[in-house]
Amino acid sequence: MKNFNLKVRMKNPIFWIQIIGAGLLAALSYNNMKPADLTTWKGVFDLLGGIVMNPFLLGMVLWNVWSAANDPTTAGTSDSANALTYETPKNAKENKKLEENK
Repeated sequence: MKNFNLKVRMKNPIFWIQIIGAGLLAALSYNNMKPADLTTWKGVFDLLGGIVMNPFLLGMVLWNVWSAANDPTTAGTSDSANALTYETPKNAKENKKLEENK
């Protein structure tokens, strides 16, 4: 993905929380379920199978995943030229240092 630094996003645990939450919460809401309803592996696999078998729900999950992965700080769907150069996610110390140097 030339204009989307997926490699760095995958190293960030917040990215995974957003992606899992985007899919799981949409599926739970659509099926009128609560997280407490997923107390068995059968319940989890039934929910995941239901996502794949329902075109509307699959579309909703994919939309939510795209929304979680998209960088809203740039125009369009690509990352900034600066973000494309990252090898790892920036941490708070790096951000603060950059702000002090401006």
